[in-house]
This record gives sequence, C-alpha cells and structure tokens, in this order.
Amino acid sequence: MKRNYATLILLFVNFVLLLNIGCQSPEKKLEAALEAQLTPIITFDKVAHDFGEVGPEQKITTEFKFTNSGNGLLIINEVDSCCGVTVTLDKKEYALGESGTLKINYTSGKYLGSVMRRLYVYSNDKAKPKVALTLKAEIVPKVAWEPQSFKLLLNRDNTICPKITIRSLDNQLFSIAAFKSTLNCITADVDSSVKAAKFVLKPKINMDKIQENMRGFVHISLTHPEWKTVAIPFDVPPKFTIKPAQIIILNAEPNKPMQRSIRIVNNYAGDFEVETVSSQNNLIRLLSQTKVENSYQFELGITPPNIEGQGQIFTDILLINIKGGQKIEIPCHGFYLIKE
Repeated sequence: MKRNYATLILLFVNFVLLLNIGCQSPEKKLEAALEAQLTPIITFDKVAHDFGEVGPEQKITTEFKFTNSGNGLLIINEVDSCCGVTVTLDKKEYALGESGTLKINYTSGKYLGSVMRRLYVYSNDKAKPKVALTLKAEIVPKVAWEPQSFKLLLNRDNTICPKITIRSLDNQLFSIAAFKSTLNCITADVDSSVKAAKFVLKPKINMDKIQENMRGFVHISLTHPEWKTVAIPFDVPPKFTIKPAQIIILNAEPNKPMQRSIRIVNNYAGDFEVETVSSQNNLIRLLSQTKVENSYQFELGITPPNIEGQGQIFTDILLINIKGGQKIEIPCHGFYLIKE
C-alpha cells in the first residue's frame, strides 16, 4: 500500500513539471522572436575625413559621429586604430536613437607626400559588424630654406660660407631657438626673442674644427608651430682626390709585373709639385709621371712577390710626398691566381 502511495506522488510531481514546461515554452519562443527583431544598426555621418595640407609631425584632430538607428542595444566591441592615430570613445553601449562620437587624434609623419590611414569599428550590428573609417592628409613643407646643402673650401677664409635663408611658407611668425653643427665647427649669432616670417643667418666657420670633421650637418631649431627643425648637410672636399682610391690586383702571378695607373687631382685648382714616389714594401715602382694643370698621372709597375709564405694575397702602400709637407698613402691589395 505504501509503495502504491509513493508511486502516485511521483507521477503527480512529474505531471506538474511537464505542465509548467509546456506553459513556458511558448513564452520563451515569443521572447526569442522579439529579441531577433531588436536589431542595432550603426550609422556614421561620414566614413572618411581629409585633413588637407598639414605640416610634418603636426598634431591634428577630427570626429566621426554615429547613431544607433536600429531598434536594439548597440554595443561597440572594439575600435582598431593605426599608426599615428589614437581614438577616444566615451562609452560602448548606445540605446535606440542614441548618438555617439569617435574622437580622433592624428600625428602626421616626417615624410612629405600623400598619406592615408584606416581604422576599424567593430560592433554587434549584424549587417555591418566591421566599419572602415578613412583618414587622408597631404604632408607639405611649411618652411623653406636655402641652400639645401653647401660645400666648404679649406683654403679660403670663412667669409665664403654661404648665408642661410629661412622663411615661412604660411606667413606664420617664428623664431630661431638654437643653431648647432657637427662638432660645433659652424656657428651663427641668433636671437631667440626675435620673431619674423624670414631670417637670413650669417654662419662662421672654425677652420681648425672643420678639418677634424669633413662632413656633417647644421641643425637649426625653430618655433614654427608646424616645422621644428632645419637640417643642412655640409661637405668639405679634401685637398687632393686619388683616382682610384686604392690599387687592386686580381689574378696575380709571382714575379710577373703588372701595370696600373693612378691620378692625383688638386680639388682647389692650385698648383702643386710631387717630390718623391715610393712604396712601403718595394713592390711598386714608378714607371712615368705626367703633370697636367692641377693633376698628376702616374704609371706604376707592381711585381707580386714569391707566393711561398705569402698566402693568397699580398699588400703594399704607395707613398707620395707633396712639396710643402703633405703625404699621400694609397693602399695596394693583390690576389693571386688560384691554379687547380
């Protein structure tokens, strides 16, 4: 009797549970149907912005406004930015009809020309889960200067250093904050308190320091809001140019003389005289020399030494003494013919 009573209770409980499930199922189906109809839609006022002409390394801003034009809660999952671009978004969730703003901060690059950047907005908009936004700009100079580079001559006084002219292309006033050069071999007097749209600087050369550094840069710092630095390369040609700069012997054979030509040119168009020509290891001898205006042409004979104990190469240095004390050294490298 007790077993029958327990069985009846179990059947009753199962019946109630089945009755409840049957009642809730249509409600859940209705709720799911309603949720399917609540679709968020992200609509941007624009998907591209052109900054126009900007200066290098300039910080600029813009905004992309959007609205939830659907009938469900819009959720911004992620905004993927790119090089030089940072994005600020106040919140991630937007109700029906609510608007939001993506605030864009962009720093232009160093190099001139057209640039384009893209960023992507990811949301729960099923039709457009990923929206691309485009930024464009044309990076142009805001400051011009002359010369773009200059050569300095060692046998002239410093009055021949060219003047440096710097001017604003957009008429914004600026000042010269600092003037520096490699090893401080070139200087100029500047007044950082003076503002103008154009400056003409008169550089001075330290002839002792310039001989220690034959190449370098002049760096001029500006307070122009869109152009901060002017860099001008300088070059000091050596007094003599050697052509070629070194002697290379290929397929050399022991004790078999080979002939090469060397030319020395005075870059400052001055007359000079060669006193002696010799070599460190006595492998090079002067065959002939010809003087033509500000240059000498040498014909040389090179005799590779016996290969025994020498390995596969030999070396020597051609020594040329110029009247007045200057000495020129020209390296010679020889490579023996490898016989199988």
